[in-house]
Amino acid sequence: MTTISSPAHLDYGLDTLFGRMTRSVDCPVGLEPVEHDPFRFALRVPAPLPEDLEKAKTVVVSVEGRRLQGTVRHIERLDDDSLKLEVEPD
Repeated sequence: MTTISSPAHLDYGLDTLFGRMTRSVDCPVGLEPVEHDPFRFALRVPAPLPEDLEKAKTVVVSVEGRRLQGTVRHIERLDDDSLKLEVEPD
C-alpha cells in the first residue's frame, strides 16, 4: 500500500516517572486503515522520528482539517526507519 504523507500536528503522551508528559511536533504523517480492525487507524511517521515517539501511549493528530485521537495499541518500526502506530480511537 502506498502511503501519502501530509503535513500534520502531532501531540503524543508519554508515561514517565513524573506522570504523563505530552510532546508536540509538526511532521509529515500517513494515515492507513488497520487490516482486520475497522475501528482502529494507523499513523505512519517517516524518519527522522520525533523524540520518544516509539514510547507514545496516546496520540492526537491534526491532519488535513481532521482531528483524530486515541490510545496507541501497537508500534512497529518499519524497514525504511519509519514508525507505524496502530491507534484505537477514544
